[in-house]
Amino acid sequence: MTTSVDPVGRLPEEWREAMQALGEKPFRAEQVFRWIHERGVLDPDQMSDLSKPLREKLKASGFAPPARVADKHAAADGTRKLVLELANGARVECVIIPMTDVPDADASAAPEDDEDDDPTAPEKTRITLCVSTQYGCAMGCVFCASGQAGLQRGLTASEVVAQVLISKQHLEPHEELKNLVFMGMGEPLHHYDETARAIRLLTHPTARGMSPRRITVSTVGLVPGIARLGADFGGKVGLAVSLHAPNDIIRDRIMPMNRKYPIVELMRALREYPLPQRRRITIEYTLMDGVNDGVAEARELVQLLRGLRVKVNLIPMNPISASELKAPSGARVAAFQRVLSENGVSCFVRTRRGDEVSAACGQLAIADDLVRKKRERDALRDASKQ
Repeated sequence: MTTSVDPVGRLPEEWREAMQALGEKPFRAEQVFRWIHERGVLDPDQMSDLSKPLREKLKASGFAPPARVADKHAAADGTRKLVLELANGARVECVIIPMTDVPDADASAAPEDDEDDDPTAPEKTRITLCVSTQYGCAMGCVFCASGQAGLQRGLTASEVVAQVLISKQHLEPHEELKNLVFMGMGEPLHHYDETARAIRLLTHPTARGMSPRRITVSTVGLVPGIARLGADFGGKVGLAVSLHAPNDIIRDRIMPMNRKYPIVELMRALREYPLPQRRRITIEYTLMDGVNDGVAEARELVQLLRGLRVKVNLIPMNPISASELKAPSGARVAAFQRVLSENGVSCFVRTRRGDEVSAACGQLAIADDLVRKKRERDALRDASKQ
């Protein structure tokens, strides 16, 4: 065990080791852990029941907030996007999404039931929070700004957790964080160890953490990561898969990772995922005009998913500057959905949320900025070769 982990990313047993190194009693470890993960306090000076010498020791050991809010954008539908600046100057985005009564709006986030809700608690507006796990993304999906930007670096568990803790401070009094989705910038399972550590921190019982059932991890289909997630969390963490095509020919073209983990291997991994009763895997399917949105592709998708407990989110593509691809017409979206529904596949069309502030699926604006910078670097490189 090591205490070199960033303080906000330490588990209780690592805090006990850190306290021993500071000459403090072990019970201080639980106090500090609760201050961070139960109360959301990231500044040692605000930890009022710790002695001043201990607070000074914590600051001297490098305990500081991993991120700060650099900007905030609000959409008319209540969606808010926080731009967080990390310690080294990198910027990532997380999105606060009020859940609605429309059945298609939050299909990717909500669990199948509300058995862990307190029926005596006052009614509040439920919030889904979308967090990032990487600065950029290495997966290269053609319809996603993050994928086109390329990977700059992975985020530490403390930087992922900080998105949650800081976002809670930006909720209105009538709002309550209910669901957490790892669907922002980056591929969570490409950065598995830090993703898993973040989940353990966020669900830890010492700080009365979230139920794993309220957390969904999205992946483009990294088969080994799916197996690890299922084994490490017993299937309690929700799984969403960015499928976006019913066959390898289309998927190879729009999602380069498919060449390494083709659909047959991905489907095997989904069938082996230890899915609890009453839970389903979410299939994300971005509809791109003339690419994957025909009735023939819909019928093929029905066959591919047969026998799996799934729900399908159809996402008409949101525009990004890095691609000329676009969403199909409403009629084509409806026709695609009709084929799935008539064949018994639970299917929703994702409500577009936050697109006016570039907070919609695949759209995060910082990633779009990274795409432009990448193009400029590529142009300079090409010019130097001439």
